[in-house]
Amino acid sequence: MYKLNIREFIKYKLLNSLFLGFSVGTIFFIYTPLSPSIYSMGGILLAIGMLFIAKFYYKILNMHYFYKISLFVEVILLFAILYFLIFSYSYTTALFYYIGYQFTFSFGSYLVRAETLFLKKAKNITLVDVAKQKGYLIGMFLSYLFYRFLEKFLEVTDKDTQIYDIHYLLLAIQIIIIWYLFKSFKFEYLASQP
Repeated sequence: MYKLNIREFIKYKLLNSLFLGFSVGTIFFIYTPLSPSIYSMGGILLAIGMLFIAKFYYKILNMHYFYKISLFVEVILLFAILYFLIFSYSYTTALFYYIGYQFTFSFGSYLVRAETLFLKKAKNITLVDVAKQKGYLIGMFLSYLFYRFLEKFLEVTDKDTQIYDIHYLLLAIQIIIIWYLFKSFKFEYLASQP
C-alpha cells in the first residue's frame, strides 16, 4: 500500500509547476509545423480521453493508481524531451510532442481529483496549490533569464537553438521531478492479520 509523504509531494508539485513555467514558451514554438486541424483533432481526442478516464474513477481513484499514473505521465514527458533532443525539429517531432502532451493532459482532471482526495486537509491542499503557483512563476522567470542570458552573453539569437538548448535544462528538471515523485510515495507492506 502506498502512503503519501506530504512534504516531498509539495516539492514534487513545486518542481512540476516550475517545469511547466519553464517550458510553456517552447511548446508553441515546437508546434509551429502543425496545421490548425491537428489542434482541433487533438482537442477532440483529449476530451474523449478525459471522458474515458473519468468512467474508470471508481476503479483508479486510489493511492496505487495515483502513484502509477503520476509516474506514467512524468515518464511520457521525459521521453518527449529525449525525443526532441535526439531528433530536433521536424513535423514528426512536433506531432510526437503534441501527442505526448495531449496524452498527459488527458489525465489532468484525474490527477487533480486524486490529489485533492489524498491530501485530505485544507492546509495540505493550500500548501500544494501555493507551491504550484510559486513553481510556475519561478519557471517563467527562469526561462526569461535563460533566454536573455543566451542572447546577451552567448550571443545565441537563433530561436531554434535557444529552444533546443533549453531542453537540456528541461531534461535535468524532469529527472529531478521523477526523483521527487518517487520520494512522495512510500510503499508500506501491510502486516498479514491472523
